[in-house]
Amino acid sequence: MKAAQVTTAAIDFSRSAASRYVQLASLFRRRVESGQWQVGEQIPTVDELAAECQVARATVRQALDLLEDEKLIARYRAKGTFVIGKPQEQFWCEVASDWSGQLIAPDGVTIEILTKQERLAPNPPDPMVGTMAPFYQHWRRRHWRNGKPYYLGDVYIDERLCARIAPESFETKTSMRILRELPGLEIAEAHQTLTLGSADPDLAELLQLPLNAPVAHVARTAVDRDGCLVFVGQGIYRGDVVRLDIKLK
Repeated sequence: MKAAQVTTAAIDFSRSAASRYVQLASLFRRRVESGQWQVGEQIPTVDELAAECQVARATVRQALDLLEDEKLIARYRAKGTFVIGKPQEQFWCEVASDWSGQLIAPDGVTIEILTKQERLAPNPPDPMVGTMAPFYQHWRRRHWRNGKPYYLGDVYIDERLCARIAPESFETKTSMRILRELPGLEIAEAHQTLTLGSADPDLAELLQLPLNAPVAHVARTAVDRDGCLVFVGQGIYRGDVVRLDIKLK
């Protein structure tokens, strides 16, 4: 069965810095996620979508290329384009909003260490929490799942603690779990802030994203019982895999 064509108001592409095809892909992705385009259904043709959205057919094809890469749709010669999956069924990553959730790495995750630096100081978080340690060690890590990079993180840990951390921990554990398992370290405060943004050229390459695709920036800090800022984490998630579950009551 073919999905019904939906007439929409003309899209104002000037309201976003993202390319037209990226904005269209977001619109089409929402239609799959919401069930407007059901799994197993044939979606409207390129000509129909181009007329509906008032864009060139090449722009529609570029948008559909992104959905095909995400395994949300499949194209069949002489038959049309069909929905084969939903975004949340393909891959999602819950950004934990509590301390216990920060200790658990999702199933199937592998962690790649890109760089390591010693005797370095991170940019002070805003607002500043605790007092800075004399020096920090820095790791840049990239997290993979299902063959796809989904998170890029910069980890800064008080250099005085680093000698007590097993090197292999950085390839298997979340930063908060590494801190939690350090004997004698008591975390008195931990904070997390999430903001939305878009991928610049370097980030797009590292996370295998289109330029200006949506991303989520996460800043994390941890302070010990003496008020020292022992950890600063600056991470970026792909926007198409982030999910927040927050209990309101």
